[in-house]
Amino acid sequence: MTTKVIKVSGMTCGHCVSAVTEELSSIAGVSSVAVELVPGEVSVVTVTSEGELAVEAVAAAIDEAGYDLVE
Repeated sequence: MTTKVIKVSGMTCGHCVSAVTEELSSIAGVSSVAVELVPGEVSVVTVTSEGELAVEAVAAAIDEAGYDLVE
């Protein structure tokens, strides 16, 4: 199991958490997603997966949800 911590901006509510969780969970190998919501600031998202995740896949999922990945 691998854990990756990413930062996401633009999230403000529970709906935002659901959207990000759903998109990240759709990546092959992802087993869990935990979001520490900080409304209007940078939220911390912890993704647990079977193996290393491609940065491009994570960035695409965050973009699809409508938010921005913070480098």
